[in-house]
Amino acid sequence: MSVEDVEAYENNLELELYREYRDVVNLFSYVVETERRFYLANAVDVQVRTNGGEVFFELTLEDAWVWDIYRSSRFVKNVHVVTFKDVNVEELTKSELEIPSGN
Repeated sequence: MSVEDVEAYENNLELELYREYRDVVNLFSYVVETERRFYLANAVDVQVRTNGGEVFFELTLEDAWVWDIYRSSRFVKNVHVVTFKDVNVEELTKSELEIPSGN
């Protein structure tokens, strides 16, 4: 397998992952970014902790989707993350184009 073959394979995986993200993003309420991963989640709890002068973040995510091309299953019930790096949590706005359910 050549370097070009590996790059083409990884590019294809990234494209498939982006398409999956596009299809599932409306199912979630939050986008969470850490230095290692990107998540979509429906519940997010961030706790700032200190230990010996060091500050770190403890995150608990529920009903999540993980941006990772190498995972066979990206949907996760619960995620626990500990990081010493920055964390970004954004609440997604629901599209105004959603069709209301009729009775």
